[in-house]
Formats: sequence, structure tokens, C-alpha cells
Amino acid sequence: MSVPTVYLARHGETEWSRNGRHTGRTDLLLTPAGEEDGRRLGQRLAGVTFSRVFSSPLGRARRTAELAGFAPELDPDLLEWDYGTNEGKTGAEIRAANPGWLLFRDGCPGGESPADIAARVDRLAARLKALDGNVLCFAHGHLLRVLAARWVGQPVALAASLLLGTATLCVLSFDHGNPHEPAIKVWNSG
Repeated sequence: MSVPTVYLARHGETEWSRNGRHTGRTDLLLTPAGEEDGRRLGQRLAGVTFSRVFSSPLGRARRTAELAGFAPELDPDLLEWDYGTNEGKTGAEIRAANPGWLLFRDGCPGGESPADIAARVDRLAARLKALDGNVLCFAHGHLLRVLAARWVGQPVALAASLLLGTATLCVLSFDHGNPHEPAIKVWNSG
């Protein structure tokens, strides 16, 4: 049985990612540095052939894919975590109102819970694992961190330990090509 190698690309810099604001469904543009991030991702991925390329429908991910030289299929399961009433706030602002708050444990009021995002990401991971060849996904920081945790059968809470910068690449694979041994091959490669 053939297994895919799944490349994950986080979108380039936006004003809110630069300022540490939770950017879920707000459709922000890339900064000039974010545009350059996308072009650099394209250079890093040059020479790799992909059987499928997907992107979150949000402009920051889609534009990063385009700048990297790809015309991705849009997949709503790649949307960032829905932060509900925490949208646009920094972690410090959220914790000032709710001390001890942790996204990957508590979720967001009016948005997605950890169970909600796990269900969405599990559906996405199952579809990705059924593909062949190299697959590329352009998406968002917290979503990709949860995808990596769920890829290897771990709880959403593990994602808190998987830091991910803008415009970085990660690779999900399988140990020795065994479909029963999903693995994280590369993480947060800038």
C-alpha cells in the first residue's frame, strides 16, 4: 500500500500574526514581508512534484500558495480555528479576562472547542492519509499544529507543544512507509 508524504506550509506574515493576535476567520492580507515569505516557500519547494495541492479558502493562505507558484484546491477543513469572541485578541488580553486560559484545552467562547477542531482535523487527516504521492497544504498555525497532533493519534493538547512560525514547512509521513505508523518527519522548518 502506498502512503502519502504531506507537506504543510503555514501562510506568510500578516499584521495580526506579527502582533500576536488570534486570527481565525478574519481574512487579512499578507504584509510585504508575508508576500516575500510566499515567494521563498516556492523556492524551497522547487523541484518537488505534488499530486495534490490544497489551501485554506482564506486569502492569506491562498495568496501564499499562489506566490509559491501553486494553484491550490480550496478546502474548508483547512480553515484556521474559529476563535469566536477571542478573534483579534492577543493571548495576554484573553488571559487578563480569563486567567489560566489555554486554547488547546479550553477552546474559544462562541467559536470552536478542542472537540470541534479535533473532529474537523480528523476528517481532514483521514482524507490526506488516503492519497498517494506528495501532497501540499497551505493553512494556518493553530490548525496545522492540531493536524500534526491528530496525525500521530495524540490529543489536541499536544499541539500546545508544537510551535510553528509563519512561512515554515513541516512534513507528515509514516515510519518505514507503514500506514499504521504515522509520524512527524519535519517540523517548523524555516
